[in-house]
Amino acid sequence: QVQVVESGGGLVQPGGSLRLSCAASESIFSFYAMGWYRQAPGKQRELVASVTSGGSTNYGDFVKGRFTISRENAKNTVTLQMNSLKAEDTAVYYCNAKRTGNVYWGQGTQVNVSS
Repeated sequence: QVQVVESGGGLVQPGGSLRLSCAASESIFSFYAMGWYRQAPGKQRELVASVTSGGSTNYGDFVKGRFTISRENAKNTVTLQMNSLKAEDTAVYYCNAKRTGNVYWGQGTQVNVSS
């Protein structure tokens, strides 16, 4: 059973930074894509960023250059560096890993942006 575990959430002030990590229980090369999504209270889950096994990245429109997704292949980890955080970035952030026919989700990590 594939496991995906997020870490790195917490409380940060507006304008601050956080680095989220997503650790997979198997080699990340076995997934054709991995991504970060978020869900705020009362809102639908939305794409934050994704990266393919070939290194291609995709970001949600709201990111606007503030976040960077990257792969740490040797650690089977995908990280999300978030800078210039805003109050509206407050949400539970989820990681997923995709194989043909299967999507594996983590339990999520809470990010709170507040002064």
